[in-house]
Amino acid sequence: MDGEELTEQETALYDRQIRVWGADAQRRLSKSHILVCGLKGTVAEFCKNIVLAGVGSVTLVDDRVVTDESLPANFLILPHENHYNGKTLAEVCCDSLKEFNPMVHVAVETGDISTFGVEFFEKFDAVIISCCSLGKKKLINQKCRKLSKRVAFYTVECRGSCGEMFVDLQDYKYSKKKLEETIECQIEYPSFEEAISVPWRALPRRVSKLYFAMRVIEQFEDVEGRNPGETSIADRLGVLKLRKELCETNSLDESQIPDALLERLLTDTREFPPVCAIIGGILGQEVIKAISGKGDPLKNFFFFDAMDGKGLIEDISGPSTRS
Repeated sequence: MDGEELTEQETALYDRQIRVWGADAQRRLSKSHILVCGLKGTVAEFCKNIVLAGVGSVTLVDDRVVTDESLPANFLILPHENHYNGKTLAEVCCDSLKEFNPMVHVAVETGDISTFGVEFFEKFDAVIISCCSLGKKKLINQKCRKLSKRVAFYTVECRGSCGEMFVDLQDYKYSKKKLEETIECQIEYPSFEEAISVPWRALPRRVSKLYFAMRVIEQFEDVEGRNPGETSIADRLGVLKLRKELCETNSLDESQIPDALLERLLTDTREFPPVCAIIGGILGQEVIKAISGKGDPLKNFFFFDAMDGKGLIEDISGPSTRS
């Protein structure tokens, strides 16, 4: 992302940010291109944050038509029926985001993102995926990794009071200041498929229970051919059966995935706005760090549960990529 310097207009508009992270970091942001797929509340928060931060462009992908169910957590959708009648989530969110910062180019891409060729993703510096099936997450991550350039990849999901974020920066190099000197650092990340394939018995004993619970729900939806969030308490017995099978396969005590947590994830499928704000804010910070090359990046999962108010970072990696 080397190239042009910031314009006078950009320097004036982003003056406060430049004072925080420097002109070089802001220049990188201003020349960066972000792809976002799946526009629910958490992603709306993220998009608002990076548009205000001054990225170069944001491309939105979500062909779902706006309904009343889209409104509660997504503040980018104005609550007026005539405004969004017949429009897609991407179109409505695009119109709103343009008003936040006219210097950022916001556009809509139509179609099923899983059918886009590898070359399509080469235009972007970061790809953020939400509301996607297990198979689609793996596929898009693989396509990003096939490129000659490094494309940062993120998945984010929010279910009620719980949220999860995954980060893949591949072979990532960055610098940070320690006292008076600048230290060059390097971190190797596993792909999404590699991370979730790590045997549970090989993980540290105190890994977040939310990690295991999200994998059970994710696999249940995959086996049943459901879209993310298409679950209810009626699926309880099927989910508990799958939990038992996965725990036996991975030599994990079922108590590590409490019934109450699974039931919350099954029934609280709508997003909780305060949780969206927290996770969307953290996701924005991580993308800014990855693009600017400044600050320690998160590796590689982040979990938040409003029930206890805790946010946890977990490094779920195989031996070759463990920090």
